[in-house]
Amino acid sequence: MINKVNLYDDHNWEDANEYSDGTKRKVLRDENGARTVLLKLPEGFKMAPHSRVTTEQHFILEGEYRSNNKTFSSGSYQVFYPQEEHGPFESEAGALILVIWDPC
Repeated sequence: MINKVNLYDDHNWEDANEYSDGTKRKVLRDENGARTVLLKLPEGFKMAPHSRVTTEQHFILEGEYRSNNKTFSSGSYQVFYPQEEHGPFESEAGALILVIWDPC
């Protein structure tokens, strides 16, 4: 089954309460331990270091964030492996990130 979703429209956004206030998410896939979401980071976004039990990929589509003293701007890609601590994350002006979590 193919689902058609416009990544940039105003539909299907919800509050992402596990992140900083003002962070929004649009769930694109959520099945069998795999998840794909768009995260819309607000201005002044901050997140502490953390790890996950899945592989996590970040595709920065708009804006930028800083992590580990490096700036990741539009067009950047990062991958984090299970149990690998990553962060902290900060975004002064906000960002739009495609995040994919997949079990290994």
